[in-house]
Amino acid sequence: MLKAFLTERRSWIIMFFLQQVFLLFIAYVDSSIPFTPILYIVYLSFLIWIVFVFVRFNKETKFYKSLEKWENNLDVKKIDEAETPFESMIEKSITGQTEQLKQQAVLHSLALENEKDELMAWIHEVKTPLTAMHLIIERMEDQTVKNQLDYEWLRIHLLLDRQLHQKRMTFIENDLSLEVLELKPLIFKEVRDLQTWCIQKRIGFDIQLKAAAVLSDAKWLAFIIRQLLTNAVKYSKASDILIRSYVQDERVHLEVQDFGRGIDPKDIPRVFDKGFTSTREHHNKAATGMGLYLAKKAAKPLAMQIKVNSSLGASTTFTLTFPKRNEFEQVISV
Repeated sequence: MLKAFLTERRSWIIMFFLQQVFLLFIAYVDSSIPFTPILYIVYLSFLIWIVFVFVRFNKETKFYKSLEKWENNLDVKKIDEAETPFESMIEKSITGQTEQLKQQAVLHSLALENEKDELMAWIHEVKTPLTAMHLIIERMEDQTVKNQLDYEWLRIHLLLDRQLHQKRMTFIENDLSLEVLELKPLIFKEVRDLQTWCIQKRIGFDIQLKAAAVLSDAKWLAFIIRQLLTNAVKYSKASDILIRSYVQDERVHLEVQDFGRGIDPKDIPRVFDKGFTSTREHHNKAATGMGLYLAKKAAKPLAMQIKVNSSLGASTTFTLTFPKRNEFEQVISV
């Protein structure tokens, strides 16, 4: 800040120095003017100038220091009050722009909220004909066509479900309802919903639940498990998917292990990134890279952790770690 202060006033400083040099030059050239008293006056002027600069630096930079520390969070109250006309001009300009930005932020927030509400309403409306379509498919006699339509219906259903939860994600903390949940019926329901897809790919499930119950939110836990299962089915071929739960270090762990193509080691740190699919294979154009990202994002408010371990060309294991019971106090207090 001192460097900026001196740089801003360099013309005034140069002018002061030139005046002192000019006085010494006149005293040196004109023999009628005693040089020593003039030198003494210049010396005193320098001392007074140094004190003056120090005082003005502390006084004039107070406002600008507060600007430098300002977090640009549209809260102008944290900026020190202006004391000079130029500072008042800056403060007035910042306050005006801040108020304008606040108004625009409110308008954008309302627009986004309306768009979100409209999209969620549209999703719920689409679910009605989608349910009717599923009932029609169930009554079809041609098994081959029925299985194909069932698979395409499931894809649409999963995409709509993911979109719905993605929009709800912004207020997930207000949507939580913690209760003791039995894992078996929850997992079996998700497996049954994927039955058509699994039959088509000749995939089975090996379910081993040593830990039977957890404390969590039913809706969001089902969504997380759904994303892990659909990811496992997507990258598996004619093999069983292992689902097991166990207790370790007073925490319940739920693992979903598939024996598909695995994940490249360089991709593992990025599997939960938004929009990331794979650097090995790009033929699967249906992949959006959103499922695992949303699962990770939904797990955070529930104080759960999702980790992945994979062996390329052999298997991939996603582990969902539930918190200890007393750790939910932090979740409830959010």
